[in-house]
Amino acid sequence: MNTTTANILIVGVGGQGTILASDILCAAAMEAGLDAKKSEIHGMSQRGGSVFSHVRFAPKVHSPVIPMGNVDVLVALEEMEAARWVDWLAPTGRMVVSGTRILPANVTAYPEGIVDALKQRVSACLHIPADRLLEAAGSEKYVNVFLLGAASKGIDFPESAWYAAIERLVPPGTADANKAAFIAGRNLS
Repeated sequence: MNTTTANILIVGVGGQGTILASDILCAAAMEAGLDAKKSEIHGMSQRGGSVFSHVRFAPKVHSPVIPMGNVDVLVALEEMEAARWVDWLAPTGRMVVSGTRILPANVTAYPEGIVDALKQRVSACLHIPADRLLEAAGSEKYVNVFLLGAASKGIDFPESAWYAAIERLVPPGTADANKAAFIAGRNLS
């Protein structure tokens, strides 16, 4: 990651938990003693639209918005959203992409070859069939936190910072399941 300010972009579709994942990341950074700033757009998210959140952290951060071409880690909760945002990656950036596919309104067939194209452009592209893995474990609701766990291996926070953020921000009664999903993602990567 960038040695001064870390730039993480989390993208998805409305209802996937993009904002919660970015809230957890931001809170974990602050738990780790860093300054953290976040900017999000979720205008049409309730209708299945694109949702994205910039998260930046360092000893001191002056702006919440990541300049294009400077994203250190792109976490995509949906394949087409990964393709939409890949140009924001820094040359040494890495991607964590869920195998989730959500058809936009008025689209009848999902485009093929997205993941292959991403892997050709980004050498550090981790594609995870997150829905299937979590469904087998009985916790498919927690894909966002699972992917955050997978991305966390390259983010140098103490595990206690992650767990404190998860416990504080997830819906009541789901902390243990969310922590289990985070750990599963962290162990996967």
